[in-house]
Amino acid sequence: MDHSQEPRQQASPSDGEYRLAGARRPNGAHVSSRGEAGERYPEQELTRAIIGCAVQVHKALGPGFLESIYENALAHELSKQGLRFTRQAIVKVHYDGIEVGEHRLDLFVESRVVVELKSVDAMVPKHTAQLISTLKAVGARVGLLINFDEIKLVDGLQRVVL
Repeated sequence: MDHSQEPRQQASPSDGEYRLAGARRPNGAHVSSRGEAGERYPEQELTRAIIGCAVQVHKALGPGFLESIYENALAHELSKQGLRFTRQAIVKVHYDGIEVGEHRLDLFVESRVVVELKSVDAMVPKHTAQLISTLKAVGARVGLLINFDEIKLVDGLQRVVL
């Protein structure tokens, strides 16, 4: 389902202008849990807006619900903020030039940021790996992994930049 408004234009600096803090994985992905002072990264304004929406949802609902409840609430909040997104988009996965299957992603905001939602006791490296694979499948550079089952939402946030 596409929740569209007029697309927003955003100038992007060249790759060399970004300063990224946090860990860089062997696959080239940059993963950070919390932004550091002065940190710059692609889609910074958009990811901040998405995180702000997630914080509003978490403040109202708290931890403990199913992922689908948080997805519904976050979709509502994104709409209120005028952000375009698709929910449960099906992405074709290719290998060696052929389609090998399909993958479903939670939210794709402004066709630029993949948002994967969780409601789990603890995030594990597999969750980050899934987000990295999804980013590659859709051709996006930036993703957010948000675990709503935390007392403080900031403890359940990860930003991934390819």
